[in-house]
Amino acid sequence: HFVRRLKKAINKRNKDAEQRIRNNKPKYKLDHIVRERYPSFQDALGDLDDCLSMCFLFGTMPQGARVHMEYINHARKLTVEFMHYIIASKSLRKVFISIKGIYFQAEVMGQQLTWVVPHGLGYQHPDDVDYRVMQTFVEFYTTLLGFINFKLYHSINLHYPPKLELDAATPVDENEENMTEKERYQERLSALSQTLRSLDEGGGEEEVQLDEFPAVETDDPDRVEKAKVEAEKIKKLQNLFKGLKFFLNREVPRETLVFIIRSFGGDVSWHKSVAVGATYPESDESITHQIVDRPQTKNQYLSRYYVQPQWVFDCVNNTSLLPMESYFPGATLPPHLSPFVEEAEGDYVPPERQALINRQLGLQEDSGVEEDEEGSEDEEEDEEEEEEEESEEEEEEPEKGRGKRKRKHETEAATADQAKKLNMSVEAGAPENFNVEQKLQRQTMEERRLAEMMIPKKKKRLYDKIMFAKKKKNQETRKLKEKREAIETQKKSESKKKKKKQ
Repeated sequence: HFVRRLKKAINKRNKDAEQRIRNNKPKYKLDHIVRERYPSFQDALGDLDDCLSMCFLFGTMPQGARVHMEYINHARKLTVEFMHYIIASKSLRKVFISIKGIYFQAEVMGQQLTWVVPHGLGYQHPDDVDYRVMQTFVEFYTTLLGFINFKLYHSINLHYPPKLELDAATPVDENEENMTEKERYQERLSALSQTLRSLDEGGGEEEVQLDEFPAVETDDPDRVEKAKVEAEKIKKLQNLFKGLKFFLNREVPRETLVFIIRSFGGDVSWHKSVAVGATYPESDESITHQIVDRPQTKNQYLSRYYVQPQWVFDCVNNTSLLPMESYFPGATLPPHLSPFVEEAEGDYVPPERQALINRQLGLQEDSGVEEDEEGSEDEEEDEEEEEEEESEEEEEEPEKGRGKRKRKHETEAATADQAKKLNMSVEAGAPENFNVEQKLQRQTMEERRLAEMMIPKKKKRLYDKIMFAKKKKNQETRKLKEKREAIETQKKSESKKKKKKQ
């Protein structure tokens, strides 16, 4: 009915009627559809991955004719509120930088939520995408995320819509002078640097404590102990950056780093001219780490460490503070390994990944890859030096060596003949030693061959397919190992050439 009336007014070129009809456009809500689609809150959380990815995508889109500004602003508002909840509850678990964007994984009320946030780069709308369909999804997802944010905020005793813990004497920045009160509040909320006000006056984010439930309902002591160890590990991860103060340079992704650092208990700030919400200046002597992404920085302070942004991501994935030597400005960064990959039996595990696993298990504290490389290089250099010395000695005295060798062989032969004549005796025979491991291996192979012969024809094809897939997987793993060994040997040879030139 609305569309028919609007078309009629447009065809008659009645501007007043057209404007009146547009102003009286009927509004609809999707609340009842959300309630029907998700009967329980856990069902809604389980379907939140796509919702978050779509809302974060729309929240970073520029204003244009294809996407209405109200959808962009609403998606941005809801995603900022969700990030504040993650910070307050310390629910973030994994982060990973990829070409598509930055992946995050959080644990919310027992549910694993994974979403991707686009990089903050220049964006152009592609022509082969139907934005009307996407807006339909975003309209439903924003309604769903609004319900979820309301429930999550009240579950940890926070106001919704969120309220900041701002004092009356909070100074106004230069960027806030021409803003209205509402715009200023929204900008400070989007900065993610302020704590949220709780429903109990005088309590803030620091007092938020999650309920403790029995991890495993069983009498098995091993499972209970395993659950306790996992809980201690999560508690340690939640306070990973506690007591550390970070300062962000202009060139680093500010919002992503602020979100990660504050989710793990750290304090963070930036230059006040970059964005609203800076809490302390660069000259603060209590700053422990400064995140930079340039080879050299001017006016360096001796009281802090200067590291590249990847150090923050790798520390989170490693669940501990990594050594900073490999992350200094201008240094070649180590590989950024994905925390979402879980190696199965027979998979290729890179040396860096193996060193990371060993460090997490407490088998070694330092990076084993670098130590092995340095040790092997030193051993090879020593061997080369010994070979060179031997070759030089042989070249200097070739004639003397030949005479000595002849005499040595003659004396050895004479002493051997005398020993045979003197040591003629009868001894008891000893039983021949056989390898137990080889015998057991042969036995298991024989049992396996017999078991394969007993497989019915119907299941034999499936078994052959499984074994073929395993063989193919082992071949790929072997190829990757050989490729890595070739790269390592090439690096060692290049480093030796450089040392010889020096």
